[in-house]
Amino acid sequence: MNQLQALKSMTTVVADTGDFHELARFAPQDATTNPSLILKAVQKSDYAPLLQANKARWHERSLDEQMDRLIVRFGCEILSVIPGRVSTEVDARLSFDTEAMVTRAQQLIGLYEAEGIHIDRVLIKLASTWEGIEAARRLEARGIHTNMTLLFSFAQAIACAQAKVQLISPFVGRIYDWFKKAAGNRWDEAAMAGGNDPGVQSVRRIFDYYKHFGIATEIMGASFRNAGQIRALAGCDLLTIAPALMQELAENQQPLARALDAQAAQAAPVDFVQFDEAGFRFALNEDAMATEKLAEGIRSFAVDARTLEALMQA
Repeated sequence: MNQLQALKSMTTVVADTGDFHELARFAPQDATTNPSLILKAVQKSDYAPLLQANKARWHERSLDEQMDRLIVRFGCEILSVIPGRVSTEVDARLSFDTEAMVTRAQQLIGLYEAEGIHIDRVLIKLASTWEGIEAARRLEARGIHTNMTLLFSFAQAIACAQAKVQLISPFVGRIYDWFKKAAGNRWDEAAMAGGNDPGVQSVRRIFDYYKHFGIATEIMGASFRNAGQIRALAGCDLLTIAPALMQELAENQQPLARALDAQAAQAAPVDFVQFDEAGFRFALNEDAMATEKLAEGIRSFAVDARTLEALMQA
């Protein structure tokens, strides 16, 4: 058994790609996309006809609708390959507007349903701002399941649990990036690998808290920089992995041990935490890494959304 197979025996493996042609090679259960991945895909020659067909059919509609239809087209193609769910992201430029996120999410679900896709096969991705978490609370109450992305802090994870969201996506690699950059020449890669990786430690803390208190929200580690981070989170509910790292795991025949254990977390001493809006905003503000990476992530997704729009209008 290779490490990818071993990982699948204890964790749901999710493909982190917009390239649905790659999915069949690794047989993931779910898949997740974002504006950056869709942009990367449509710039490949294989997907140029899909972009052009979308433009030709819907060019008289609003740009927002054209974008949503393109994203849903990719989602439908992905769902034709995988057995599980696809995550589809609401425009990051709406990350501080609860009402707009709810409206856009409902529109995306409507487009999926018009294609014959059951609502349970789609997760709506929202940025883990306070407004995004509130939008998720409203959507979950209406039966629309959510995946909270750009999550970097324990405070964000607690607020998502309180909102009873379906799934959270803590960004392991971007947390690692921040601490590595902050340490500069003092960073010791070997000493900070595996269980000592700050991104891995962040997910472990959330995992232990959720499992200790029986929180149903799923945890999906995301944004990996190396296979060691993935191995250190074996046993997490889900892990979303880029094809290159899945290939690396598939080529590794070394044994893979479970790193996260729900039963052990239930027995560990863990204090219960709650946040209202003011408490959440202050806790996030106190976490420089999470504050900076959340803002940076929203800006980055917004840039890629504008670039995708430019291709749509070209």
